[in-house]
Order: sequence, then structure tokens, then C-alpha cells
Amino acid sequence: MSMDSFYVTVTPDRLRELSDLPVTPVHLAYRMGRGPHLFRASGSPPPRGGLMLLDCREFDGLGPTAPFCQEVLRECMARGFTGVVCDFEGGCLPPLEQAVRELGSQCFRRSWTLIVPEQYGHCSPHAKVAVSSALSGGTLVQRLREAQERFGRDRVVLALQRTAEDFFLPSPTGSGTPLTQEELRERIQERQPSVFFSHELCARYFTYMSRESGAHFVLFDDGATLAQKLQVARSLEIRSVLAAWPEIADAAGELGLRRTVPNRAAR
Repeated sequence: MSMDSFYVTVTPDRLRELSDLPVTPVHLAYRMGRGPHLFRASGSPPPRGGLMLLDCREFDGLGPTAPFCQEVLRECMARGFTGVVCDFEGGCLPPLEQAVRELGSQCFRRSWTLIVPEQYGHCSPHAKVAVSSALSGGTLVQRLREAQERFGRDRVVLALQRTAEDFFLPSPTGSGTPLTQEELRERIQERQPSVFFSHELCARYFTYMSRESGAHFVLFDDGATLAQKLQVARSLEIRSVLAAWPEIADAAGELGLRRTVPNRAAR
């Protein structure tokens, strides 16, 4: 189940784990800080090749973005990067919208890739738009089709997210409590529930009762559900996927990510 482009976000300490896999690394080593200025994580060798992931959690919203974008472009050229993934969370900020517009134009001129969150998809016609695979209602097929209608078929990237959430029933907000993989395993071991598969959400689920808090609904992913989500994306001719390595490392084989030679990192 190959995709035309499989982008994987990875920290410097785990980069070697991607050795010989058919993926493009997205380096979690940069942040947009005050100024704004571009900062790289210290204590690790400068990355080479792949894409830059741009974290804005420390950006205070002040300062001109054009000089910052030039910093990003210079770093990309120096490191042999071929694009940028903007990890801009939360609501849209005008300076970040400006940065997406500028980076969109500059990346397009260089035939580089720019991937932005859905809420920033309107800022540049040249940017690809990451649409999350995580749902708590509706259907994944309809969700992706609506994104294609809004942004264009060729611009949509599947943001493959491995989720696990515990919802109170009823759940008026549609939001649950995130669970770690260990917490999920503990709930399953403790409750021994019957686990079902939702074809609409491409996720597994089970229910349980708690004396303290009443009825619960747990929705979660595993390697098989992630593979099913990839299959849905391919059926809609979505050819690019973005995923975090810690979320898919144990499911790489199920996702069609097989090494071309034995893993040198494991020696």
C-alpha cells in the first residue's frame, strides 16, 4: 500500500530508525521563537535532507514575518531540505497567515513542498493541506471528500494520527480524554470488553460502565485501523500522508513501510 509521498515527523535522536524506509523525514528540530526568529535544537548534529517542521508554540505574535521566512529559506537551502511543514496549532494568527503566504510563494518558486494545518489552507493556493484522520463522528470518506472540494483534490494530505480517547456518554462536545497507549492497554485488560470496528470512522471502539462516572465509550487506533485509513485516502486519490514516527513505528509493516536493506540502526 504505497503512497506517492510518505512524510514522517521524527526527532533527531530517532532519525536513524527511518534508515532505508521509503519515507521522507520531517525534522522536529526547529521552532519559531520571539522576533520572530528561527531556532534549531542544540545538542544534535544539523539534519540533512527531508523537510523542516516549524513549531510556533513559543512565538509571541510580534514582529515582521518576512525576514523570518528568509531565515527559514536559508536554513532549508543550507541543509538540503525540500520543504516545510508548519505545525501551527490553535486559531489563526495574522502573522502566521502572512508567513504561510510568503512561504507558499517561495516554496512554489523552488518546487518545494509546504504543508499547513487545515485552518491555514486558505492562506496560500500553493500549500498542501493536512487533514486529520482522527474523527469522533461522521465518516472519514466524507471528511476527506469535503476537504478535497474545499481545497482541491491535489492539495489534500492525510494527517495520519493514532488516537485513543475515552468519552463520557452522552458526549455533547464530541471530545474525550486522551489516553496513552499504556492507559489504553490497562483499560482493555481491566475491563476485558468486546471490541468493535467502525467502518465509518476506520477505528476500533468499546464501551464500559463505571460506578463513579457512568457510561464510557473508548475510540482508538491500531496498526490495522491506520492501514484502513490509508486505504480510504488512496481510494480518493490522496497520494500524500503525514505521520509522527512514535505513532506508527510499531505499525510500519502494516502501513507498507518495509526496509530496502536490514535496519542498520538496530545493529
